[in-house]
Amino acid sequence: MWLVYALLSALFAALTAIFGKLGVANVNSNLATGIRTVVILIMIWSIVMARGEAKGISTLSKQNITFLIISGIATGLSWLFYFKALQLGKVSQVAAVDKLSVALTIIIAVLFLGEQLTLKTFAGASLIIIGTILLAWK
Repeated sequence: MWLVYALLSALFAALTAIFGKLGVANVNSNLATGIRTVVILIMIWSIVMARGEAKGISTLSKQNITFLIISGIATGLSWLFYFKALQLGKVSQVAAVDKLSVALTIIIAVLFLGEQLTLKTFAGASLIIIGTILLAWK
C-alpha cells in the first residue's frame, strides 16, 4: 500500500509544481508560500479533527515534538526556496533539481540513520543525480 501512497504523493507534487508556477506569476513568492501554507494548515487540521486524531497530541514525547518542529522548519524553508525558484526558473528544471532531494535523503539516511547502501540504491541515487544535472544544464 505504501507504493500507492507514494505514487499519489508524486502526482500531487507534480501538480504542486504546475499550479505553483501559475500561482507565483507576478506575485511575491513569500506571499504565495504564505497563502499556500494557510490552505495546507486548514486542510490538514480539518482532517485531523474530523478523524478524531488530535487526541494523539498528548502521547507525543519531547523528542517527537522537537523533530517535528525541526522538520516543519525544514519544510517551510524548502517551500520558500521552491516557490522562489519556480518564480525565476522553468518548472521542468526546478522540479528536477528539487527531486535531487531523493538522492540527498539517501546519503543522509546512510550517514545519520545507519541505513544500508545497497548497489541498487547507489545506482538509483546516481541516476537521479545524473538526470538532475542533465535537466538543469542549459
